[in-house]
Amino acid sequence: METYYNPEDLAKFEGIGEEAPELAAKFFDYYNCVFAEGELTQREKALIALAVAHAVQCPYCIDAYTQTCLEKGSNSAEMMEAIHVAVAIRGGASLVHGVQMKNISKKVSM
Repeated sequence: METYYNPEDLAKFEGIGEEAPELAAKFFDYYNCVFAEGELTQREKALIALAVAHAVQCPYCIDAYTQTCLEKGSNSAEMMEAIHVAVAIRGGASLVHGVQMKNISKKVSM
């Protein structure tokens, strides 16, 4: 079955800067700096990236960071826990906006 998402396209990402090479170079420089070892290990950063990839629903990032997490020594249980953290934050962010709905509802109902 064909889908819009093609896993092979992930390998084409480096060519995204063909029309704007200077901007792409700046992005990739920044990206590489972000994922370098720092206060957080590369393994920890990969787990964060995997969780964020699920929150923003990017299948390319999910593929890439699942692979990276495994390469950096994470296991399925750790990766699933990271995903659950993202789900909890995303769900909570949706629910807290219910306060806005309640405020408007109260105001309009007066």
